[in-house]
Amino acid sequence: MSILQLILISLIQGVTEWLPISSSGHVLLASDFFGFAARDELLINAMAHVGTLLAVLLYFWKDVWRAVMGGFELVALPVSKKPMSDDGRLAMLILLSMPITLAIVGGFEILAPDAVKEGLRGPLTVAATTLIFGLALWWADVKGAQSGKIETMSPLHAVLIGATQAIAALLPGTSRSGITMTAARWFGYERTEAARFSMLIGAPILAATGAYAVLEFMTAEEADGLATLSDGLLVAGLSFVSGIASIWALMKLLEKISFLPFVIYRIILAVLLVLASPFALGWIGG
Repeated sequence: MSILQLILISLIQGVTEWLPISSSGHVLLASDFFGFAARDELLINAMAHVGTLLAVLLYFWKDVWRAVMGGFELVALPVSKKPMSDDGRLAMLILLSMPITLAIVGGFEILAPDAVKEGLRGPLTVAATTLIFGLALWWADVKGAQSGKIETMSPLHAVLIGATQAIAALLPGTSRSGITMTAARWFGYERTEAARFSMLIGAPILAATGAYAVLEFMTAEEADGLATLSDGLLVAGLSFVSGIASIWALMKLLEKISFLPFVIYRIILAVLLVLASPFALGWIGG
């Protein structure tokens, strides 16, 4: 695996992780294009998740700190009997967003046959989810109100927004950030608030996904790949830097315009994926 390939895959992961355009779809396509070995892909996946997780934790460090302190408050609440603070409520909303996704994804990883998992990784699947959920984002963004704040979010909304992450985890191309922002916009939360909540609830899921990828990497056959730990650290560092830049750009952009540029990008990408698929190439060649 060349340094150039590592740099490209790191930048792709870092830039796309928090944008509503599907990092898993982009990384999957890049991995297939470069022909990464199984163990190489596991290392890249694990370390890229580490980098992008650190990026969101740093960018939203105030919210993260509030949620951590709020978590301690929730643990002590039965004893303290104090009214829940805003920090405690933020921690509660983040926690409520997690169980359904973890249960569904955990069950899928344990019970689903490998053939099913591999079947969902094809470029046509990515193209379909990219298009369908891109249009869903456009619809929710057009119809959604502009007044909702995280501070006034209902527990039910937190549960439902969080549950949509399971769809993204199972279907590459959906975009975890994209589908959670879609749900938040559908429920009437401001664009920047939808993005902020999407990233906050994405951090625990990303940490779990990254830990699982690390475990897979540690138990993979040594002979399956040639990537080294130093390669992984390079991936993590570049994913972190590009992730920070991506989050900053997204938050600034959403203060001024809608999600339409991302929707257009997804439509174009879906068309290109279909045209570049073996099915389309065979049809054109025939």
